[in-house]
Amino acid sequence: MPPKTKPPAGPALDWRKVAYHVLCSRALDDVEEQTNRNRATVPKDHVVLYQFSARGHDMAQVILGQLLTGKRDAAGAYYRSRPLLLSLGLTLEDALGSPLGRAGGFSDGRDIGVVCNFPREEGCIVLPMAGDVGSQYTPTAGWAQGITYYRDILKDYRFNGSIGVALGGDASVATSGFWAALTMATTLKLPMLFYIEDNNLGISVSGDFQTPGANIAENLASFKNLLIRDGDGTDPAESARLLEEVVAHVRSGEGPALVRLTVPRLSSHSGPDNQKGYRSDAEIAADQKRDPLPRLRSFLVPSVMSAAEWSQLETEVARDVERALAAARNRPKPDASKIAEHRYANDTDDAPEAFGGLRRAERRKLGGSDAAQDEGELLRFAEAVRRTLRHELAVNPKVVVFGEDVGKKGGVHLVTEGLQKQFGSDRVFDTSLSEEGIIGRAAGLAISGLMPVAEIQFRKYADPATEQLNNAGTLRWRTANRFASPMVVRMPGGFGKDVGDPWHSLSDEVRFAHAYGWQVAMPSNAADAVGLLRAAMRSPNPTIFFEHRALLMTGDGAARYPGDDYVLPFGKARLVQEGKALTLVSWGAMVHRIADAIKPMGDAVEFLDLRSIAPWDRDAVLASVRKTGRCLIVHEDNITAGFGAEIAATVTQEAFWYLDAPVERLAPQDIPMPYHPDLLAAVLPGEAEIVSAVERILRI
Repeated sequence: MPPKTKPPAGPALDWRKVAYHVLCSRALDDVEEQTNRNRATVPKDHVVLYQFSARGHDMAQVILGQLLTGKRDAAGAYYRSRPLLLSLGLTLEDALGSPLGRAGGFSDGRDIGVVCNFPREEGCIVLPMAGDVGSQYTPTAGWAQGITYYRDILKDYRFNGSIGVALGGDASVATSGFWAALTMATTLKLPMLFYIEDNNLGISVSGDFQTPGANIAENLASFKNLLIRDGDGTDPAESARLLEEVVAHVRSGEGPALVRLTVPRLSSHSGPDNQKGYRSDAEIAADQKRDPLPRLRSFLVPSVMSAAEWSQLETEVARDVERALAAARNRPKPDASKIAEHRYANDTDDAPEAFGGLRRAERRKLGGSDAAQDEGELLRFAEAVRRTLRHELAVNPKVVVFGEDVGKKGGVHLVTEGLQKQFGSDRVFDTSLSEEGIIGRAAGLAISGLMPVAEIQFRKYADPATEQLNNAGTLRWRTANRFASPMVVRMPGGFGKDVGDPWHSLSDEVRFAHAYGWQVAMPSNAADAVGLLRAAMRSPNPTIFFEHRALLMTGDGAARYPGDDYVLPFGKARLVQEGKALTLVSWGAMVHRIADAIKPMGDAVEFLDLRSIAPWDRDAVLASVRKTGRCLIVHEDNITAGFGAEIAATVTQEAFWYLDAPVERLAPQDIPMPYHPDLLAAVLPGEAEIVSAVERILRI
């Protein structure tokens, strides 16, 4: 028997609630595991399709949950974190209803039941979990940075003493998200706690494959600005003592902390997994002996409650879980007719708002008009973007601009030059070199209610952030409008002035048109850049704002400044030139090559600049093709599966009987952008090729 230790004194922990929630967690695991084992004899819709047990991880999590008392605390959790949510106030019915895929709950049946979220206006929230390992860390760091911004810049007292807590298993410390968040938290001294529950297994891979020596706490001993504690997560007294210490440290404003608690994994990794294939009977038995539940009972009986009171508590839990299970099973199935809802925000006045981003009233107050100012100053593309950022920073205190080199340097293209000097390093700031960190941080800041404008230096460099970009785009849909993370990601790319290369000149915009939930802006000129960027910064949806390198480096695209109130709606094409015999569609810097090429052709060509490709102006393109009978799409991205293919397919499907010639595309033939100017010219569609293609189609 473990030695009896008197429970810590003071009001911090309600040990009866700790016991209740641990017993509830075990009972929920029992129900799901037993149902899955007997799935052949139970109704199909009673089976939890993805089941992850929290056995062994439960007690310390419940203790942690009781300590998350800040008005603006947030937890970034993962698939084994249901005990924490129970401790924070998740109902048993919701805890069962979502894994069963029923209507309502975390996602209205759209996401795996253990991928939880927990919004509320006051008290600890649980940031929406994701199905990929380690992706919880950087959004939590973003939330923690948001705490400091609200507290120090906006003087919002509700954030005083609040913290962000990221929960993860030992395998997650090998991910880039963990290290990116650790860098952010320690260099900025963020109010963030890293809670690592170490069961020494990443599915079947042991901890020494995840971190040298299998102990992340020991390995981080030399980190500056990081309090580290290491202990036994099966010992109630030790868990409580360590967790109280690290939470108090982070709340005090002294900087981040990391606590590693060793715990057993008392079940297979997940429902379909059979751990006996990779663990010996002795290893499994050793973990069973470390079960924290018997230790919790021994710790509390008789110091806090009698044996009879413990038995009464078990009876109470069994009753509550049985009732919750019946209620969860009686919930209706999700409505399949509504599956397309929440891909983008419903921004009508009476529609429910998600947790995250500017409130609708805040956005309405900022106003805006699609009427351009008549005699604005002539600006190049880069200056137009800078001026728009400057104005939005001035009128909206919730705007923050950040990325690698955007501060003192003003960005590698000098687009943000002077903004930090004017608005300060709390609002315009540099980041560490981690695209995962930049976008994850933006997600956390956005959920906190700020408007982050993040810069990825070049399109190709966004690849390491793919996980976070995907998660941000799907957030509203997969939480059934409970959460959203509207942000703007500024992303230069495309060929430069007489120069290219495979790393800085990638276009590949179709990847983001294919990404769920994202708006994609591809302006070709300074005026459209102003209107689309301002629209993006006042939108409830996340936006990729593509700044073409050729426009940043040259005077191409210079235009009159349309005014500080100019807002251009997404999905509305610009009629560059009216014509009658052929519809030509393009976007971005290619617009200028095309305009020069077709000048001698008079009114034969009708030319549309899409301006945004997600959403794109289908109606304008189809109306034009129905008038002209011909269509040519010219773009810089590769021809195979480029966005031109989507336009061509739509035109063929929706306007086939109006066509007098096949729909054609002119684009690079699946070759990366080369460095030498002669090679670049050989890859990109040039004026001669554009003229030739137009003339040939007109002859058909």
